[in-house]
Amino acid sequence: MSLIGKNAPSFAAPAVLNGNKIVENFSIEQFFGEKYTVLFFYPADFSFVCPTEILEFQKFIEDFEQRDAVVIGCSVDSQFSHLRWLQTPKNEGGIKGVKFPLISDQTLTIAQNFDVLAGVNGYTEDGEAVFQGTPVSYRATFIIDQKGIIRYQSINDLGIGRSVKEILRNLDALIHFEKFGEVCPAEWKKGDDAFVPTHKGVSEYLKKH
Repeated sequence: MSLIGKNAPSFAAPAVLNGNKIVENFSIEQFFGEKYTVLFFYPADFSFVCPTEILEFQKFIEDFEQRDAVVIGCSVDSQFSHLRWLQTPKNEGGIKGVKFPLISDQTLTIAQNFDVLAGVNGYTEDGEAVFQGTPVSYRATFIIDQKGIIRYQSINDLGIGRSVKEILRNLDALIHFEKFGEVCPAEWKKGDDAFVPTHKGVSEYLKKH
């Protein structure tokens, strides 16, 4: 299900801030009106591909901040698991040094509302409720604008790591489009030519390129 153009689902959940502080009712809505929000889901703490992605987000955190964007991670692990992982050194499989928030989605409701849960609730032949699939989230990324509207969405399968540089590229494109009203062509990156969305605009762009 595509959530593009829709309001980001609201929630309040436990989270770890700054790598060392647990809060009980964290919400992304606190950033609406001021910041872009990059919300990404990952399958699990203490796993294999996940720390490479989370540490990559931290590596580029200043680039996001320069664009008035906050980065927030979310998985189905508890806030206590997040805290332990955040305090575990990298050479021991941890992500120590990561400062952006990590949300706990133990109830699976956030992943379900964003439609990124790797499985579904179902029933046995006897009518008993059962979860079918893997109760973790896919590697999903959402860019939410300052009005709380989802403007970018991507979902990777569990074994496919995402590109943080590509997320930054899409954030740049969104910012450019909002600021100048110009659309961004294929492979566009910050500083490249864009054009007004008219037949004349695309014709002139194609002539130059």
